[in-house]
Amino acid sequence: MSRRKPRPRTAPARAAAPAPAPALGPDAPCPCGSAAAYGQCCGRFHSGVERAPTAERLMRSRYSAFVVRDEGYLLRTWAAATRPRSVDFDPETRWTGLEVLDTTDGTLFHTTGTVTFAAHYTHAGEPGALRERSRFEKDGGAWVYVDGTFD
Repeated sequence: MSRRKPRPRTAPARAAAPAPAPALGPDAPCPCGSAAAYGQCCGRFHSGVERAPTAERLMRSRYSAFVVRDEGYLLRTWAAATRPRSVDFDPETRWTGLEVLDTTDGTLFHTTGTVTFAAHYTHAGEPGALRERSRFEKDGGAWVYVDGTFD
């Protein structure tokens, strides 16, 4: 005679769902720090209406994509050779501000460029900053993020 395992009386614990992405309307301030509203700034790149014309604009729009957790945009603007399968958003991280510290090349007339920036955040209530020197290149006429080094 075999014995059955008793069924648990309570439902198994489930992993906490990630926090929802911050919703930004087109008239909201753009997270990248420009004076323009989101819809006229990074939102137009996120929606695919336009492509970022410079490496710096792409970097700013990618920062904003992290703020709103737009995985599709981040993956579309990542160089194929270095692109991950997915973007892992930390639900405890809130991006709070962006400072562009330096740019090299990356204009309409270049095929490569770098942008050094500090992205400010809070993680589990503690403030911090990520400082990165990002490399960009043009691929088929569109700027893409290649990789970066952290300072």
